[in-house]
Formats: sequence, structure tokens, C-alpha cells
Amino acid sequence: MGIGLDFGTTNSSIALASDRGSVSVAQFPVSGDGFTESYRSLLYLQRLKIGARTSTQSWSGPEAITQYLNGDDEKGRLIQSLKSFLSSRGLLSTEVFGRRIRLEDLVSRILRDIRVAAEKQFGTPIESVVVGRPVRFVGAETSADDDYALARLRKALETAGFTQISFEYEPIAAAYYYEAALDHEELILIGDFGGGTSDFSLLSVGPSHRRRESGRRTVIGNEGLGLAGDAFDARIVRHLVSPELGAGTELRSGHKLLPVPGWVYHKLERWHHLSLLKSQDTLNLLQSVASQALEPEKIRRLIYLVRHDLGYHLHRAVQLLKIELSHSEVAEFQFQDGDVEFSAPVRRSTFEEWIAGDLQAISLTVDSLLNRSGVVAAEVERVFLTGGSSFVPAVRRIFEERFGADKIRTGDEFTSVARGLALRSLDTA
Repeated sequence: MGIGLDFGTTNSSIALASDRGSVSVAQFPVSGDGFTESYRSLLYLQRLKIGARTSTQSWSGPEAITQYLNGDDEKGRLIQSLKSFLSSRGLLSTEVFGRRIRLEDLVSRILRDIRVAAEKQFGTPIESVVVGRPVRFVGAETSADDDYALARLRKALETAGFTQISFEYEPIAAAYYYEAALDHEELILIGDFGGGTSDFSLLSVGPSHRRRESGRRTVIGNEGLGLAGDAFDARIVRHLVSPELGAGTELRSGHKLLPVPGWVYHKLERWHHLSLLKSQDTLNLLQSVASQALEPEKIRRLIYLVRHDLGYHLHRAVQLLKIELSHSEVAEFQFQDGDVEFSAPVRRSTFEEWIAGDLQAISLTVDSLLNRSGVVAAEVERVFLTGGSSFVPAVRRIFEERFGADKIRTGDEFTSVARGLALRSLDTA
């Protein structure tokens, strides 16, 4: 058998492949009676008082979300998108309830829970694993940055109990999944869109490649960039949400009009950073801003959002809007919690204007891959797109315009990488 683990910025999944070619994806319980194949890559840490003693308890994945949503007003720390920080030499640890915890230890907590749950479901110990990695980690500017991120990820995996670890590019893993049902040779382009990265690979696949003794596929080229679904979410927050919370407004200081501090809204764009604003110093600052603001009701909305740590709720509202805009020309953004309530219609064309710079960056990366590989678009026989942002119509148009709509294929957008990694792991067994 082979085990493949896709540790994602937003979601993770783990799969088992047998030597007969069948693949099973682990399922995780969610609140109620349901199950999911996507394990949310987050942690929730809560400080608990037991008599005179205080201890910290932690949960990961779907259980972390349940604990967070069921928590009281004095919520703990909800931590997500840890993969996005692996390349950062400046972020070695974070403080949680007065104690510093290393980034690798936070990541390993999630990975350990995934391993233990998968062992229980698959009925076998898991030590050997092939793990997906992006072509370019978020924040990485050089190959040395990528190597640094990969070393930190390996350390977290080892701490989580994995002893034999191999890495494979995530788009190549998706190619293994796509190729499994292929009965002929193809030159394909894989586009893998995660929460933090967009990765692309050109390679030849088919029966003759599966029969090779090495098991390796002929990879023609790889390219990647550190933006994807999270960047699209940030644009929605910047253009739609932040203005309702005071961004771009002014405050009166003496005889001068000054802009409301913008750094708070930069944090807001990455919803998992919102909990970092929940300090008494920041809340005091915002109270002072509200007392001088020309539109104080908007700043009070922001204070409510920060005080009650509503980043996850905001994120869900943004996600729902993005999903609706993938199916409709117009969708309604709605957010309501206590003192904060607002809604607004958004046209798909407007959303596409907001993400125009991101779309251009994706386009340039695809063109760079073709140019560096010496391949023209007409030679590509199939394009396989996977990941949540592959649903966004403007993203699909990038590939339809270059390769033709008839060449585009999708499937199992959230688990194809894990399935492919499991198949890839059979080659290393």
C-alpha cells in the first residue's frame, strides 16, 4: 500500500492506495452526523481553569471549528494558514497565553491528528508517506527559501510520527491521479490551486509511463507562485468589507483630519490574523480612534468584530460569496453577528476587477512555464485543473483562451492531490 498526504494551507487530506490501484481517502467526522474528506488545517487553543490550575487544551481540524463556534465570549486562539509561514525566517514561534510555541510544533499537532485518525480508519500504522509540496512556497523568493520551508515541514512531519518521508510537487501528484484512468499517451498541463499557492506542471503521462521500472513521469517543467484562494478572499475584504468597518475614513486630531490607521485592515484581509488584534492595547487604540472618527459607527463595528474574534465567521461569508459568484452573475454578500450587520450585491464582473492583478500573475506564470519548456499551447493535449479556485470562471478563462475549452478537465478538486500522492507512493514502496 501507499500513503499520500496533502497538507494544505486551508484544507488537508490523506489517502491510501493499494497495489491493485484502488484509492481510499480518509473521512473525518464533522458536527452532527456528517463526514468530510477535507480536514481543515487549523488549530484552536483554549485556556481552561480547573480549580486553581490553568491549562491549555487544543483541537485541530473539524473539531477545532466546533469548539471555536461553541466557545464563550472569551474565545481562545484560532490559528490557520500555518503552511503560509514556513518560508518565513522571521516567524519562528508565536505566543499563546504567555507561552511561546514553535511553528513546527503547531504544524505537527495538526499532522499528528490527521495521522492518528487515518490509522484508525485504514486499520494500519502509518510511518511511510509521500507528502505534497508547492512548486513555490508562499513568501519564498529564492530556492533557498523553498528549501528552508521544506526542512521545517519535514521536521513537523517527523515530530508528528512519520519516519519515512518523501516529497512530490502537488501538481505532479494531481497528474498521477488524472493518469490513473488514462488508456493513451498525453502531454498535459496540471493547474493546482490551493489556499496559498498556484502551481503548474507540464508532463507526459500514459500507460507507457506507468510501466516504467522507475515509476517516474517525464516532467517537462514546473512553475508556481504564492497566491491563490486566500488572495481572492483578501480582495473581497479590501473592497467590500473593510470600507464598512472604517477603512478609508478620517478622524479629527486637533485641527487636522487624519486617515484612520490602515494597518488594522491589512490584518483583517488575512482573517486568521484577526485574533492577533485581540489585545487590550489594540482595543484601546480602536476606542480612541472611534472617539475621534468622523464615522464612529463603522469603527465600532470593527471593534465588535475584533473583540468577539469573528474572523472565521467573516471568512465563511466571503467564501459563500465567492462560491455564488462562480455560478451566478450577481450574488449577495451577507454578514450578521450581534452589532455588526451589512449586506451588498456584488457582480461577478466587479469581483473580477478586484482580482485582475492576481489573474494577470497567474497568466504570466502559465506563459512562463510554456516558454521555458519550449512548448506551444497547441501541443498541450489536456489541461487538468484542481483546487477550489479552479471553479472561479475568470481563472478557467485563462486556460480556455490558451488551450481551448474542450481540453479542460476537472475532478475531485479537493482530494485529487492526496489521491495522486498515494499512487505516487506506490512507486517508492
